[in-house]
Amino acid sequence: MTNDERNRARIRSSGLTSPSTFDIRLPRRSAAKPGTSTFGAGGAFTLIELLVVIAIIIVLAGLILSTVGYVQKKGARSRAETEIAAMSAACESYKADNGVYPRDATTTDTLNARVSGDPTGTSYQQASLYLYIQLSGTNADRTPITGARSYFAFKPNQLSPSDQTLPVQFIRDPFGNSYGYSTANQADPTTPKGYNPTFDLWSTDGVISTTNPPDQSQWIKNW
Repeated sequence: MTNDERNRARIRSSGLTSPSTFDIRLPRRSAAKPGTSTFGAGGAFTLIELLVVIAIIIVLAGLILSTVGYVQKKGARSRAETEIAAMSAACESYKADNGVYPRDATTTDTLNARVSGDPTGTSYQQASLYLYIQLSGTNADRTPITGARSYFAFKPNQLSPSDQTLPVQFIRDPFGNSYGYSTANQADPTTPKGYNPTFDLWSTDGVISTTNPPDQSQWIKNW
């Protein structure tokens, strides 16, 4: 037996074929079945994967918007508290000079915080306008009152309208409505028509209440 014959016999006995007869085959890539992911195969997303991504984006956007809204609301409340404190101090200065707080029988005496919760009404706006005139020392058309003293310098964004070429309608709170200002308790201390014996100054926090009594759970007030 020659050496070639011995080698062939050894290869056959080990289960191998001859090197010249090797059949090297690569595995075929099977086509993706409908409804299965082809991301690994072709880099594409299925409809389900796209819907999951969109749902996640919507949830994240909702969380961001809710956080932004909370921050804005908290900032508006802080500003209203600051403005109420500043106007209250101005009213004290007004009383020190005039002996009385700003008061008008037809406007501030008739607005009652116990029963009126609609800051868009004329009673709020008229009382607020009277307070503006007394504290600013100017008329509604923004012209100075001769001999009047200014106790409070209102910024344009504290007035409605903010356009300084137009007459003032009311003192605007950070929520876009009129502040409430009342001296009803001074007018009739025997019958509860307000909360403070001096004056009531408040913001309804953007809430419009037409019920009697109004819901004051969110009001920002000086009582």
